Amino acid sequence: MLHLLRPELLLFVLLSLVTGVLYPLAVTGFAQVLFPHPANGSIVERGGSPVGSTLIGQQFSSSGYFWVRPSATGTHANNPEASAGSNLGPTNPVLVDAVRARIAALRAADPGNELAVPVDLVTSSGSGLDPDMSLAAASYQAARVAKARDVPVERIQALVEQHAKRPWLVIFGEPRVNVLGLNLALDGREILKLE
Repeated sequence: MLHLLRPELLLFVLLSLVTGVLYPLAVTGFAQVLFPHPANGSIVERGGSPVGSTLIGQQFSSSGYFWVRPSATGTHANNPEASAGSNLGPTNPVLVDAVRARIAALRAADPGNELAVPVDLVTSSGSGLDPDMSLAAASYQAARVAKARDVPVERIQALVEQHAKRPWLVIFGEPRVNVLGLNLALDGREILKLE
């Protein structure tokens, strides 16, 4: 009986080593050499301390910052341990009420803004952790941010354009801006360099 099990056990151990140890080590090694920043979570540091990741949205509530799209990760917004979509369809009354409440909150935060509210400011992404927003969402918020920081809106819009990511190979994706990067640029006084 042992002579029948020996090849199966040997194959099991060999495949476990190849797929469970060697392959993950090789992929991790290649990633560390070729793409070290993304392989380590795309962590952003300020003054030697981590302040966030460009891959995970972060909540900003002050009117002097750009706000990321709503999170669907439950009571703790942008929780990577609870990444999920809301699974609410477009006709679901819960989603309709949530969108109405978000529109009302945006209008209350910037009462003079008559622009149409971009959809990504009132709906969550599939992961609930989206770190980017559309250029329309950034433009919608630019006047509020400029007013809160007491700078001309043109400087805020120029900063948005400066941080905009264009579609890959011109056709893949939509123009967007990373909210954390944009807000850090606001705090980093890059806005003053645009004079």
